[in-house]
Amino acid sequence: MRTIGIGVAGLGRAFSLMAASFAADARLRLVAAADPRPEALQRFRSDFSGTIYPSVEQLCADPQVDAVYVATPHQFHAEHVRLAASHGKHVLVEKPMALSLDECRAMIHAVRDANVQMVVGHSHSFDQPILATRKLIESAEFGRVRMITALNFTDFLYRPRRPEELDTQRGGGAVFNQAAHQVDVVRMLAGSRAASVRASSGAWDAARPTEGAYSCLLNFEDGTFATLVYSGYAHFDSDEFMGWIGEMGRKKDPSAYGAARKALASSDEQLLKNARNYGGSEFIAPARPEFHQHFGPVIVSCDRADLRPLPDRVEICDDTGRRSVALASPGIPRVEVIDELYAAVVEGKQPVHDGEWAAATLEICLAILRSSRESQEIPLAR
Repeated sequence: MRTIGIGVAGLGRAFSLMAASFAADARLRLVAAADPRPEALQRFRSDFSGTIYPSVEQLCADPQVDAVYVATPHQFHAEHVRLAASHGKHVLVEKPMALSLDECRAMIHAVRDANVQMVVGHSHSFDQPILATRKLIESAEFGRVRMITALNFTDFLYRPRRPEELDTQRGGGAVFNQAAHQVDVVRMLAGSRAASVRASSGAWDAARPTEGAYSCLLNFEDGTFATLVYSGYAHFDSDEFMGWIGEMGRKKDPSAYGAARKALASSDEQLLKNARNYGGSEFIAPARPEFHQHFGPVIVSCDRADLRPLPDRVEICDDTGRRSVALASPGIPRVEVIDELYAAVVEGKQPVHDGEWAAATLEICLAILRSSRESQEIPLAR
């Protein structure tokens, strides 16, 4: 079996959530990393015996690296994908793909010209409950999709942040960071091209001066429509609707929900973020999930049933009553991302979450911001 040598650009939170998946999958080898934080590089070398670099360019030049996982801050995605492609490396880049459609186009051209593959993820459209729901839709047993309802209430805005993470122009806020998940999920389930967006967003805390919430009506070409609602203001917790199973697939204590605000109130934010990040003094590697990951409640309304993906099953409410399709317990977390990357790199299979897919998702995220700003419906081109 061919293995892929992975070089990691950026050892932040995104990498900490993918590290166990990379390490546990025999199809991959973590061979190198680049990050500006010495403590993160030393932890990587200790954990994986990999080569460490102070710059992404040096990482991309490493002959051991077959594919680069670009998990740097959003504003660097376009440049780092270009660097990887210029060295003939395949790319797995975190969402959002970039901050503008021009950057997306440049990234697509760079990988195409270099004849390498690009997968964009993780987003929660990779999650097994979403994929299982999509298969039920494709069976045609329940008729076509008519409406999708997605909502999520979290403490997103009050987790420790770098300054740019609270600046929309530099890729901060709930729309760039969180809408990409919801948009990918509803696009996967709708199975049609998105046509227009009407949205409002909220920035209600002067101390966190970026979007913390949005509400969006997304219309599709076949007449399907989806409602996307998100709040990261750390008040209500919609994991209550998911059986108190958190986004990462682990049971959570409802009483601990206010911890994010309390920690910010009593700590230096940058020091707290660095301490909790990979390689920091308070870093704790995520535990193996007990359930599948999710991004809040989703209900898919079809002609003859409502389908509800849950962390351990898909619930079907149809004309005759309620039943469920059970899902096997998760193995390697986020293995679906690795499946898609491996199939693209080794088997030459066109990935679902390619540059064109991710650029279309970014167009919708940008349209959410524009619709809110201009108070009008925004047609979509992609």
